[in-house]
Amino acid sequence: MPPDRTWPRRGAVIGAALVLVLAAAGYLIEHSFRPASPPVAAPGCQAGTGLQAISLDTSQAGIAATIAGVAARHRLPRQAVTIAYAAALQESQLQNLDYGDRDSVGIFQQRPSQGWGTTREIENPVYATTRFFDALVRVPGYAAMPVDAAAQAVQHSAEGAAYEQWATVAAQLAGYFTGSSPHGVSCWYTPPAKADLADAVRSLTQTFGPAGREAVVARITTDRSAKQDGSVAVLHAQRDAAWAVAGWLVANAQAYGIGEVRYAGYEWQAADGSMGWQRDTVKSDPPRGSIVAG
Repeated sequence: MPPDRTWPRRGAVIGAALVLVLAAAGYLIEHSFRPASPPVAAPGCQAGTGLQAISLDTSQAGIAATIAGVAARHRLPRQAVTIAYAAALQESQLQNLDYGDRDSVGIFQQRPSQGWGTTREIENPVYATTRFFDALVRVPGYAAMPVDAAAQAVQHSAEGAAYEQWATVAAQLAGYFTGSSPHGVSCWYTPPAKADLADAVRSLTQTFGPAGREAVVARITTDRSAKQDGSVAVLHAQRDAAWAVAGWLVANAQAYGIGEVRYAGYEWQAADGSMGWQRDTVKSDPPRGSIVAG
């Protein structure tokens, strides 16, 4: 098991609409009223803002967003996400490990020899999370149980009480990544000139499920950006999961070159992502309830 990390802070977020727009990276909007962005030493992420924000690296943020996305796909409550986070924080510090005790691997340190799947399957965060939730929902009354007890009912760890130490941080992260606390997930890095939106949409679909009328994302359209020589993806998402989708895009922005996301009157930009989400100042309003990234 990797050494413990510190989790210094936390924050807030909110969302409520149906459309998501992804624009190709590289376009920077001028904000004359904003101070210049401070130099950023290395890419990073945080959940929340201010002194209570929780610091994450980009890998941890991507995994946290995936866990929340799989929960949204299966219509699971926020408490299920909290339990999963507590387990993942204890087992791997929210990292997709290719090693562990005996044959344990992955986010939850699941073991092929115990029937969790093959090593390759378990090292797929979507698969590992799906298997965790499959086991969790079979625990009677799991949502009303103490977090550590519910996690232990799934994990059967030799040190089940250790999950309790992560309960508070896990609950805070669940609020941000599920969107219960909107516009709370932010990351920063230097974006390339063009985003790989096709790959981003493919991975997002693997997490949240195929688009459909009753799905988390109802439909996805792509078009050329009016502002630059790039592409735009528009995702029409269910209102109660739209901020979780937006958070997934931000958390995975570096992997796909996404430089900007806008949604519900707020915008995030990779280059100054350490400032968090800001009020959207773009004059041409996107469709109501949409997120724009680029």
